[in-house]
Formats: sequence, structure tokens, C-alpha cells
Amino acid sequence: GHDSTGKAVVLSDGAAPFVHINPQRPDNSSTDIWRTGSMPAAIVSRPEESTLGPRRQLPEKNGTVVRINRFAPETEMIRNMSAEEAKAALAALGNEGASTFADTGRHPLMHRTETIDYAIVLSGEITMVLDDSEVHLKAGDVLVQCGTNHAWSNRSDDFCDVAFILIDGEFEPDLRESLAPPNG
Repeated sequence: GHDSTGKAVVLSDGAAPFVHINPQRPDNSSTDIWRTGSMPAAIVSRPEESTLGPRRQLPEKNGTVVRINRFAPETEMIRNMSAEEAKAALAALGNEGASTFADTGRHPLMHRTETIDYAIVLSGEITMVLDDSEVHLKAGDVLVQCGTNHAWSNRSDDFCDVAFILIDGEFEPDLRESLAPPNG
């Protein structure tokens, strides 16, 4: 931030105040670092803490979220979830409507969000599962996903930490139409 004379100052140096533990997956955590709610984002001299309040998987309209997720190694319980359990897991993250597992059957935590996501693997390794392909990522890899149907699968024996920057987006009409369920 800035002091009263406009000089740059550190306003906070410590643990992030918002850490979400999903009751469906207690070994995983999601730490929101910062959120914005408009574009362009307001730059003020002394911003208030932006991450307090209920867990939001997605940014607000025209907003962003910076978050670090810790993924535990995937268990058989995750791999064998029903469609209802998958929806409950995404509901615990704040976005039940994003679940696409019942439509795809590919991975229980398959979901689609109307966002552009920058993912930076900080440590460990993880697989991004897509409709009919996969991408294996390891520490230092960067991935940009644009509203794709996907899931994150940690198939290793160790934790994986991924920094995400989520940016509110909007599907173009032709793409939105092609993504609609066949009878929906």
C-alpha cells in the first residue's frame, strides 16, 4: 500500500487469514491470497483485507482471485465417488453447479468454470485431466486454462502446491452453445 505521503509501504506480512479446508477432503487446503471485484481493479492507498467472508471458488463478476491450493495424493475414495458425492465436494468449495462428472464420467472432480485460470505448480506434481486427454505438470510448470472442462489429480505420493490466478471470463456465444448438454 501507500502511506499518507504516497510512499510504498508493507501493510501485511504474515500468514494469510483465509484458509479453507474442504470437509470432503480434509488433507487439502485452499488459501486465498487476494481478491478483486472489478476491472480495472481499484488501487487504493490502504486496501482492506479482501479475502474475508464466505469461501468463493470463483471471482466476482469482473474480478480475480489469487489462491494457493494444496492437493493431497488422490485416494481410492476420490476415484470412486458417485456423481452426488462429486457435486457435494464441489458444493463444499462453493460451486456445486460447476460439476460435470455426471455428464462425462471421466473423473469425479471434473468441473468447468467461466474463468481464465493461470496455474503455477510450486511444488510436487499433478495431472490436469481434460475431456479426453491429460497433462502432467511438475514444479515450475505453468498452465493457462480457458474455461475448459477439467479436474486435478495428484497421482504421486506427496503433496502438490499450485498457485492459481482466476480471472472472471465470459464464454463467446458460439462456444457457449457447443458446451451445452445435448438435451439442455
